[in-house]
Amino acid sequence: MIGPLYADSLEGAEVELEYADGRRGPLDATRWLEPIDGDEAMLSRCGGPTLDVGSGPGRLTVALTRRGVAALGIDITPHAVRLTRRAGGLALCRDVFGQVPGSGRWATVLLADGNIGIGGDPVALLGRVRELVRPGGEVIAEVAAPETAGAVDRVRLRHGGVVGAWFPWATVSVSELPALAARTGLTLTHRWQEAGRWFAVLRQGMYGG
Repeated sequence: MIGPLYADSLEGAEVELEYADGRRGPLDATRWLEPIDGDEAMLSRCGGPTLDVGSGPGRLTVALTRRGVAALGIDITPHAVRLTRRAGGLALCRDVFGQVPGSGRWATVLLADGNIGIGGDPVALLGRVRELVRPGGEVIAEVAAPETAGAVDRVRLRHGGVVGAWFPWATVSVSELPALAARTGLTLTHRWQEAGRWFAVLRQGMYGG
């Protein structure tokens, strides 16, 4: 979700998410400005330095900071980064596949709000975040329900007559995670549902717990 249209949606503009097959729906990025039911399930597992990938306006990054947990948000949208900093969180305008501070030393990497779909290639993304966490570190991912079919879609943002560039986005169900984890050197250790949302924990290496 890139470009000025995403920033406009964060400010309340009625931006749509359009799929290549013609489907459309509201983006409503303002929902990520405030806590969402189920967030606590992720936040409570973050006891060490945490990297929030695709952090948007930073609700999770800021919440962790307020708890005294070292947290950094990264996002490719400058306005989202500014909102995070304004709210008291630490954030940088970075691509997860580019240079990221603390590589190999993060205790936890968050892929909240479906951000396991970034780049449209979950294997590549999980392989990358495996490099970012320290040995035994965890990736906490929000995923789709078990009955959801995995897919890679071409999507873009639209507001009136203004449209953004197409970009790939993946949908990953919790049922797919064991196979994806095995391909990327991660181990699925826990999965759960809360407030209508599905979450999973993937640990670097073959560790129990």
